Amino acid sequence: MSFFSFGQTAEIDVVLNDAETRKKAEHKTEDGKKDKYFLFYDGETVSGKVNVTLKNPGKRLEHQGIKVEFIGQIELYYDRGNHHEFVSLVKDLARPGEMAQSQTFDFEFTHVEKPYESYTGQNVKLRYFLRATISRRLNDVCKEMDIVVHTLSTYPELNTSIKMEVGIEDCLHIEFEYNKSKYHLKDVIVGKIYFLLVRIKIKHMEIDIIKRETTGTGPNVYHENDTIAKYEIMDGAPVRGESIPIRLFLAGYEMTPTMRDVNKKFSVRYYLNLVLIDEEERRYFKQQEITLWRKGDIVRKSMSHQAAIASQRFEGSASAEKALSQAKEDDN
Repeated sequence: MSFFSFGQTAEIDVVLNDAETRKKAEHKTEDGKKDKYFLFYDGETVSGKVNVTLKNPGKRLEHQGIKVEFIGQIELYYDRGNHHEFVSLVKDLARPGEMAQSQTFDFEFTHVEKPYESYTGQNVKLRYFLRATISRRLNDVCKEMDIVVHTLSTYPELNTSIKMEVGIEDCLHIEFEYNKSKYHLKDVIVGKIYFLLVRIKIKHMEIDIIKRETTGTGPNVYHENDTIAKYEIMDGAPVRGESIPIRLFLAGYEMTPTMRDVNKKFSVRYYLNLVLIDEEERRYFKQQEITLWRKGDIVRKSMSHQAAIASQRFEGSASAEKALSQAKEDDN
């Protein structure tokens, strides 16, 4: 590389202006490990500096321009290399020319729209990142820096309880009820199960939380089910008229908000799955979808207005005025 660039090479680095104070969030990488990244919300400004450091002082660096990009993209693992960008912003930092010494360039992307939550799944990845590039004739010098985006919501106005029945004619009749259908990520699922008719010997009952990731469209749709939690309700035979309470704490599990038809590429949905097993090892299922959302009361003061804007994207959320007043109450 140094031969073709007449002895000069450069390193490029991206630094956020508020790197010392900005909160970080854990996020799972593609290989299943967790790492910490700077956390942003929809509508927040992304600003910082691009540092270009020349490795050989006294020698000039020829370039075809220097730029920084803010990108939001979706990558489907079965279609690798074909990235679907839903946000693409560019700032030109320097025109084509020569650099005689190391330089620092400021950049700012104001009130950037970040409509979706960062997500790494079984078959899909949604990521946001900054990319700084020194364009060269032969080979560009690039540096990427990933960030994490969380989508915030207000309490949904419509949050009806869930009532369902499981029945086998003349053998089994069970009613179960959950207190609501929409839960924030640190919520508690409260419910009750009533045994109205029991003529088969049930030996075990549990509730599972299942995450279903759907990718692709038409004939190329892939479903990936993952059991997030198993909660044992009962071990032993119930009798008619008995009722069993349920309390399932969500805070201990790794879950994301429900994502429906994200950029027409993928969905992530969650289900409560009631499982009954009788003494002959036969299994009976009843499944119900629930909606998960990220509570907005963790927002910093500087984020109140932007969080209110973001909350409007949640299905069934309150008006902008109500969201803004809630954000202000959270600050106080």
